[in-house]
Amino acid sequence: MNPLNSILGTIITGIVISLVIVFVLSTGAGNLNEWTIWFHAVVGVIWIGLLYYFNFVQVPGMAKAKADGTAAGISKHIAPTALLWFRWAAVLTWLSGAAALYKYGILHDAFMLKPHAAVIGVGAWLGTIMLFNVWVLIWPNQKKVLGIVAADDAAKAKAGKIALMASRTNTALSIPMLLCMTASTFHNGGLPF
Repeated sequence: MNPLNSILGTIITGIVISLVIVFVLSTGAGNLNEWTIWFHAVVGVIWIGLLYYFNFVQVPGMAKAKADGTAAGISKHIAPTALLWFRWAAVLTWLSGAAALYKYGILHDAFMLKPHAAVIGVGAWLGTIMLFNVWVLIWPNQKKVLGIVAADDAAKAKAGKIALMASRTNTALSIPMLLCMTASTFHNGGLPF
């Protein structure tokens, strides 16, 4: 009974290993803020990982699959599942990031780009724009492209272009967003935000 035979078992294994590391190496500082940041990092990796998968692997792969007539399996089975994980990881990433900023007492200051929270604030705004793109531009248009919502060929083509441009925008924004998230640690004297 190998836990790595299922995705749930794999996730649970990763969580258990993380907990063991935290408890073995803990200095007693394992507070709720740290757990929120760790959760934020995990769901953020899922979100950005899928974003990069879509842009670097699936989009070019779909073009080749359409050319040889094998795209139906990707559109029917892979893309909807990947988009499910993608959009909910986006929500959880944003919520956990906002929760961490709130727990550190800088949520308002970050979104107002006040000097002591400006770096993380820029990252938070970029993440907010990206979340908007996922739910308002990418997902509604992908439903048309994938046939989840009825649309004629012209509407599907238009929806595909909108979804692609929103996804490419998110890919471009992810680079400075990640820079702001990691640079904020150094900018704020070692504080996670």
